[in-house]
Amino acid sequence: MCLKYASAEEGGAIRSLVDPYLILLVEDNSDDELLTIRALRKVRPACHVIVKRDGEEAEEYLAGLLSLDAGPTPDLILLDLKLPKLDGFEVLDLVRSNPKVGRTPTIMLSSSDEPTDLLRCYEKGASGFVRKPVGFDDYADAVRVLGLYWMGVNLSPARLL
Repeated sequence: MCLKYASAEEGGAIRSLVDPYLILLVEDNSDDELLTIRALRKVRPACHVIVKRDGEEAEEYLAGLLSLDAGPTPDLILLDLKLPKLDGFEVLDLVRSNPKVGRTPTIMLSSSDEPTDLLRCYEKGASGFVRKPVGFDDYADAVRVLGLYWMGVNLSPARLL
């Protein structure tokens, strides 16, 4: 079964439900990056992860998605809150204002336990907020559970007609 990820006018293409999931990970911590990718691949080994290491890199990537030949859009965006250059709040605003990815599930990842950060993320349109556990195993478990839901149960707008 194939589903179209964008309209023909937007340069859409056909993607199969079995095609690898495309994930945009915006994370400046290399340890968290590697652990996140490892945990996601335990859920879906063929997932493809695009990594951007700061808010400006994410901004450039999102702007590039607006071109007709940009290729497929991410099925899921994992966005660290505390980023250099542009923070996660600013990148979330860019995601929600981008017509190609505005509806893409966007999960905020943060070590913050500030209620104001959580509320602000949801007010800006985050699909979820995951507090990064301190321990290695706890963090890997949290990302695996996140991956099970968003890549296993949830249907991404990137795969809809």
